Amino acid sequence: MSRESVRAFFERHAPDIVPVVLTDSTATVAEAAQALGVQEGQIAKTLALKVGEERILVVMAGTGRLDNRKTKDTFGDRPRMLPADEVLELTSHPVGGVCPFGLPQPVRVFCDISLRAYDDVWPAAGDRNSSVRLTPDRLAALVGAQWVDVSQG
Repeated sequence: MSRESVRAFFERHAPDIVPVVLTDSTATVAEAAQALGVQEGQIAKTLALKVGEERILVVMAGTGRLDNRKTKDTFGDRPRMLPADEVLELTSHPVGGVCPFGLPQPVRVFCDISLRAYDDVWPAAGDRNSSVRLTPDRLAALVGAQWVDVSQG
């Protein structure tokens, strides 16, 4: 189960972080913010993209949107969102629960600077009802992410 791979990831790498499991859905930014009682920007959404032949993950503030020009300049090609079946194959997490934790294979992860507007962010934790709270810098450090500026504004 996807949530289990995330739980195991945190047990190994950050035992002080425990995923929060809610009865309400956290599948969308709006639902997650409502369920967690935080601003929509604090929801750290994870986008699964294909850039050229490479599949990558970009984590950004929930209110952020990809800027195609910045993304092309940063990655060298125009990004394409992966279809749900490829997201599941790449991450083992269903759409609505995608996060950079507990992945079945190495994937390059990038954190957008939009996350740094918040002291704490809440990425999903492997399914549509779970999340974790951590600082943007800790998120990036735990998954070996590179910081980029690919959001609009």
